[in-house]
Amino acid sequence: MALQERFHRIVVDALTRDRLVLPTLPEIVLHVRQLVQREDVSAATLAAELQKDPALAVRLIRVANSAAQRGGHRVDNVRQAVTRLGFDYTRLLVSGLAIEQMFARGAPWLEARLRRTWRQSVDVAAAAQVLAAHCTLLNPEMAMLAGLVHDIGTLPILRLAEMNQASIDNERELDEVLDVLSPRIGRLVLQAWHFPPELIDVPERWRDFRDDHDGAPTLADVVRVALLQSAAGREKPYALIDRAGVPAYRKLDVSPDVDVMKMDGYVSLFDGGQSAAA
Repeated sequence: MALQERFHRIVVDALTRDRLVLPTLPEIVLHVRQLVQREDVSAATLAAELQKDPALAVRLIRVANSAAQRGGHRVDNVRQAVTRLGFDYTRLLVSGLAIEQMFARGAPWLEARLRRTWRQSVDVAAAAQVLAAHCTLLNPEMAMLAGLVHDIGTLPILRLAEMNQASIDNERELDEVLDVLSPRIGRLVLQAWHFPPELIDVPERWRDFRDDHDGAPTLADVVRVALLQSAAGREKPYALIDRAGVPAYRKLDVSPDVDVMKMDGYVSLFDGGQSAAA
């Protein structure tokens, strides 16, 4: 049996026997999500919850003080950061920063791939946000979250590969397993996280660059264009796609030549804190 097929069987077996370990969101993410949905929530209440995770609180302050977000006095505490960012954006950032930590560490042979996957997600998220704001009626923050999780299905597979390295011959064979199974697994992850249906659909739909559905643009359309117009779009296999033939561009009424990084409002907030220096 080919090694690629062996690892494929390992993943499928884990799926069918309900033994595939799906990543879980930290309790603080769930608590923040619940708090933001309350009509009576205050910045002080939200800040009190966020301060239970000092590392997360520091990152939020750094983001609020980043060049892209700076619009007045320096932010010195979590309550001020929440006020500046807004409740919805704070909720998005908390989810994103938690997801970032899931990609933070791995076996030496796997770390570069984990970082690359997260970097692509960050680039796509930033592009998706600005495209949604300028070219659709979709919520820009929801589009950013769609960009962050569009390839989340790769994470459980990579973690399983970490435990079954002997079953993987080379990266090309691992790529083949990811291409086939990560869309389905991505859906399972987002279902387990109780994300909205429009987000749950994204991992399975964004790869269909020929999708020419009726109606208004979807989050999957935004992610397709965001990926092709971001740094990831300059790499194989995406660099080989004929952008003029991708219906999502027509849905968004945007040119394949657009530079999303120059669009008003473009900002990448999930950068490991490098550009969001305090």
